[in-house]
Amino acid sequence: MHIDKLNDMFYSELRRKLTYHNEEKQRIARDMLERYSGSNVADFQQYILLTNFQKYIDVFSERFEADVHTGSVWSAVHSPENKVSMIDFKIGAPTAALVIELLSAIDPQAVIFLGMCGGLHRSLQIGDFILPMAAIRDEGVSQHFIPPQVPSLPTFKIQKFISQMLVEQGLDYRTGVVHTSDYRFWEFDEEFKRTLYEERAIAIEMECAALFSVGFVSKAPIGALLLVSDLPLQKGGIKTKESARSIFAKFTERHIHIGIQSIIEIQKRGEHIRHYRW
Repeated sequence: MHIDKLNDMFYSELRRKLTYHNEEKQRIARDMLERYSGSNVADFQQYILLTNFQKYIDVFSERFEADVHTGSVWSAVHSPENKVSMIDFKIGAPTAALVIELLSAIDPQAVIFLGMCGGLHRSLQIGDFILPMAAIRDEGVSQHFIPPQVPSLPTFKIQKFISQMLVEQGLDYRTGVVHTSDYRFWEFDEEFKRTLYEERAIAIEMECAALFSVGFVSKAPIGALLLVSDLPLQKGGIKTKESARSIFAKFTERHIHIGIQSIIEIQKRGEHIRHYRW
């Protein structure tokens, strides 16, 4: 079969699945977004921060004196003055894929995920920032959106803005490939750990591959800034309840500040984010 015909068939099937080409799916997605977040669609701003932690929602709420909305699954807070919303979508690749697909129904201009990760490289320390350049798709949801051989990449220009904010504020950061897994207790699996060493991934977490892949096919520009919250390959390096409290106390404000500044600068500088063409 001619290659152009194959391409037409592939993209035809892809478009069939996408929210922005299906009016009924758009309607249901907006309804679901309202139900899950406890917010009206009109509350959502065009620039969105995502998180896994209620603490981040609380800090955002206090900073902008905005009410927290609690839905059936997630919580959200909105700052119309700054044109920014934040959603706590909880944890894991399936919910990450769902939140970005639902958000695509409101056509966001930019989305930034403020997440935490386990640092794998021996040079990393707790509190370091990682700007992921790609994510290894070791989760079960992105396969429903794109073929397994397609890499999971963030939107470059969003990562560029975050990088600029870090540099301008004198903060160091690392780049690299992160491993996205849906295997929570991998720390006790020696074979899995040997695979991580072979991959040379800089960090491991549970959402980026789903966010990047679904964001790409749903035309929702998405980037991420990760905070190293534990060093699971080192002795005694697995995060605990006590260490988590310490991390929130020391690093949450800085992490959110960089996210907010990045998303606001994207607005101010008015640069076109969607750099790819279909």
